[in-house]
Amino acid sequence: MPVSKELSVLEWAGIRNRATFALFIALTLVLVAGLSVVATTHENRFAFNELQVLRHEANGLEVEWGQLLIEQSTFGVEGRIEQKAFEQLQMEVPDIAKIVMVNHEQR
Repeated sequence: MPVSKELSVLEWAGIRNRATFALFIALTLVLVAGLSVVATTHENRFAFNELQVLRHEANGLEVEWGQLLIEQSTFGVEGRIEQKAFEQLQMEVPDIAKIVMVNHEQR
């Protein structure tokens, strides 16, 4: 009967000397580095897309803020006009009995 020699894991993988082992380690490191580049690129693209969405939302909020500021300033104008009319022109709101409603529809 022939004597069977048990193989080590390294011999089973085909790594018999130091140069082959070093090449195997180098290839493993290159593979890990490549995969990390792919993962980082994916994360960066995802983050960039999220940034674009947030910028779009921020622009929309700035437009809405501008509209609210305009609306707020128009509310203040009415009271200011009434105040100027009363102070400078001595205008007053007429009594209800003196108000006449005019129908502008023509038949």
